[in-house]
Amino acid sequence: ETITIDDILLVSDGGAVRVGQPVVEGASVTAKITGQYKGNKILVFKYRPKKRIRVKGGHRHQYTRLMIDFIGQPGEERKVEKKAAKVNAVEAVEAEETPKVEKQAKVKKEATPKSAAKKTEKTSEKKPSTTKKSDKK
Repeated sequence: ETITIDDILLVSDGGAVRVGQPVVEGASVTAKITGQYKGNKILVFKYRPKKRIRVKGGHRHQYTRLMIDFIGQPGEERKVEKKAAKVNAVEAVEAEETPKVEKQAKVKKEATPKSAAKKTEKTSEKKPSTTKKSDKK
């Protein structure tokens, strides 16, 4: 659905600013409704000490999201500014100028088999067995 808002307080067009007394005459805004949404849940807790009164309540605000299509005089044609196109062209030129550096792939280290000598050393280094009380007699 499309809506038109006629109570406009201020209109700015580049360097020209028109301020209304209280509204700008002849100015309007055309907007398109994109959806209805709920805001965050707000909790309200009322408590009266020594009276055993505890009331928990709350609410969620309802919001309407608008997309602004036109701001200005009715019937006026607006020219689309080409600043965005110029910025995109500058970014494309900068992207072409910067040389692309290819990263070298990481070389995986080969797994070396553990030496058998280390295994034999560990087994030979066992702790001596402790003597039991019954063996000391």
